[in-house]
Amino acid sequence: MSRIGKAPIAIPAGVSVSVNGNVVTVKGPKGELSETINPDLTVNVEDGHVIVTRPTDDRDHRAQHGLARALIHNMVEGVSNGYKKEMELVGVGYRANAEGQVLELALGFSHAIFIKLPKEIKVEAKSERNKNPMIILESADKQLLGQVCAKIRSLRKPEPYKGKGIKFVGEVIRRKSGKSAGAK
Repeated sequence: MSRIGKAPIAIPAGVSVSVNGNVVTVKGPKGELSETINPDLTVNVEDGHVIVTRPTDDRDHRAQHGLARALIHNMVEGVSNGYKKEMELVGVGYRANAEGQVLELALGFSHAIFIKLPKEIKVEAKSERNKNPMIILESADKQLLGQVCAKIRSLRKPEPYKGKGIKFVGEVIRRKSGKSAGAK
């Protein structure tokens, strides 16, 4: 058995899980999420726990078992606590400004970049004196949040020589030394 797949998911107070065929819907204080899982798998809600079972030990069923359990767990966690990602803009003149669902970025290009974010994501831009500007993204949907963060980061990935670019807070950038002077 899959170690991840066989672990039951505890449902916290204020969260409801419903299963309709192969669509699992999770409602909570932070919103509502639904996911379509493999029709071969069975999802049961029993006395405050969600249990995912598979019909056989077939290779595909084993893979889908752990995946479905992880997706449902992420939905339960998202609607109860939510997910938060913090990104830092490292570089001279790099700025971020958020108005509603539009994020404006100045990343050293000749023009500003405007990104319209999905309504499920809350965005906040902070700029403090003598600190790098920060972008804080919050959402109940972990997949969507990760995808949006990856898109923002791809606009200016951190480079290895000076470390300039958009990086996650706490991310360690592998640095390279530049040309060594006087080497023959």
